[in-house]
Amino acid sequence: MRTLEATRRPSPWREVASTARRARPADHPALGVPVVSKPDEGLRATLATMAPGTALRDGLERILRGRTGALIVVGCNSLVEDLCTGGFELDIEFSATRLRELCKMDGAVVLTTDGSRIVRAGVHLMPDPSIFSNESGTRHRTAERVAIQTGYPVISVSQSMHTIGLYMGDIHHLLEPSTQILSRANQALATLERYKQRLDEVAGSLSSLEIEDLVTVRDAVTVLQRLEMARHIADEVEGHVIELGTDGRLLALQLDELMAGVDADRELIVRDYLPDDADYPKALNTVDEMSSPELLDLIAVARSLGYPNSTDVLDRRVSPRGYRMLAKVPRLPEAVIERVVGHFGALPELLGVTVEELQDVDGVGPGRAQSIRESLTRLAEVSILDRYL
Repeated sequence: MRTLEATRRPSPWREVASTARRARPADHPALGVPVVSKPDEGLRATLATMAPGTALRDGLERILRGRTGALIVVGCNSLVEDLCTGGFELDIEFSATRLRELCKMDGAVVLTTDGSRIVRAGVHLMPDPSIFSNESGTRHRTAERVAIQTGYPVISVSQSMHTIGLYMGDIHHLLEPSTQILSRANQALATLERYKQRLDEVAGSLSSLEIEDLVTVRDAVTVLQRLEMARHIADEVEGHVIELGTDGRLLALQLDELMAGVDADRELIVRDYLPDDADYPKALNTVDEMSSPELLDLIAVARSLGYPNSTDVLDRRVSPRGYRMLAKVPRLPEAVIERVVGHFGALPELLGVTVEELQDVDGVGPGRAQSIRESLTRLAEVSILDRYL
């Protein structure tokens, strides 16, 4: 792009669980979108095994309907064995009915890490009492301490409260009824739909400015900001889809339709407007790690791309390289796009080339050169008409 102005045994769950926090979204008044934290993949993976339609969720629902409590450890190693006293060993295949019957007895049930087998039942868990716990109930306090000490997920079913709680490290996640999750998911999806419409508008405006070579850093990072915020909202919806399991299939289809092409557009924007001396993978990773509040600051978004941290950087004129425009040309391979951009350097030069000049690029024959020339002309005409009509 050209600038126109100059001590415990580790477990597979501990690492992901120890730093995660469950955060409720709050609507941001300026953008009207939920400000969400980065999701914890370990928590989501566990919730997927407990979602409606799974055998484990069926067993938990049976326990609730039977009005009994339960304490279930999802994972077994020597550390878990050291915490178990009493009970009996089983090592049988998991089923919802077996889990329900075993939980009628006092004591905890221990499953394998993948939840496919029941290892022990009726055991008394004795975690380290020095581990701090916010819980007051015996079952929940034990569940929290075992989860922190072993790093494995622990499920606690409350008989009196009629609730299912998941403990992972220092996370306590309460499983909600599908109707409540579905209601929040539909609200987030409606917000995403409105936001996607606004994203399409600013992206169309950027295309028009690119044709006229009038783009500023503000125009480019505004589109990037909208793309990132759309991805954050979509990630919130995806979390709901995971919790809903089979109940969220239609929601997943709507989400896929709304987010089609967003990730590709995001990468194209970064490649188009990255400063010449900036590192593309690093910039893309920096943008990906920005939180929702950070994305509200356009200067911070520009800084993540490698622009200087100054108040006037947003008004700086820039020219795109042409990746995003060439990506709209039908049946044009990515390798050819790279060679065309490398040959001409910027979109303004590319828009003025002839068919003969395009044929100078390696891999561009007469037919492909004619197709590129006609497609760019058509895209330019459509963009100008959309801007002024």
